[in-house]
Amino acid sequence: MQFRSNQFALPEITKNLIAINVIMYVATRILFPDWYYHLGLHLFATEGFKPWQIVTSIFMHHDFRHLLFNMIGLWIFGTRLEQMWGSKRYLNFYAICAFGATLLAQSVNYYTYINGLSKPSFSVGASGAIYGLSAAFAMYWPNTEMQLLFIPVPIKAKYLVLGLVIISLVFGMANLPGDSIGHYAHLGGAAVGFLLVKYWNKTNRNSFY
Repeated sequence: MQFRSNQFALPEITKNLIAINVIMYVATRILFPDWYYHLGLHLFATEGFKPWQIVTSIFMHHDFRHLLFNMIGLWIFGTRLEQMWGSKRYLNFYAICAFGATLLAQSVNYYTYINGLSKPSFSVGASGAIYGLSAAFAMYWPNTEMQLLFIPVPIKAKYLVLGLVIISLVFGMANLPGDSIGHYAHLGGAAVGFLLVKYWNKTNRNSFY
């Protein structure tokens, strides 16, 4: 499938999501560092958890590299999906993937925490939602070739996303000491994105508008 001439022009929801993420990064990591602890997502079974963190944590990032890579993913995957779906379906898809990512990550961390296998989690970032977008992108445009900064060979979207999911699964199960990446959030977002696209394509209904 050919790219459209306006594919790199940011549509409204994608543009606003990027703007909110940037504003939250500046606010929580530069202007008001104390907010970072209160707006990031704590494990629901601990005293630090507050309901609003389910939403606010999605728009926060640990450092500039974390923000940069997520926003590049949002731009690349989100732009074409929003152009195809329209703003309402796209925003709902993003929110559902983010919630699915949070649900799986919290569930796994709770299980490992009560069994003495890990400490309570503290998570921030849009990665789960971005993985949901990447899964949808790979389903609609599987053979689109993509170029990674650290791999000098173009990779088809279906192989790239599959590889990212496998990496998240392997490292999530390995539970390596010092690994602070939300691998299960990635898996949750990708799984929800995949299932939601399958559902929409199967029923051909205007659900979640």
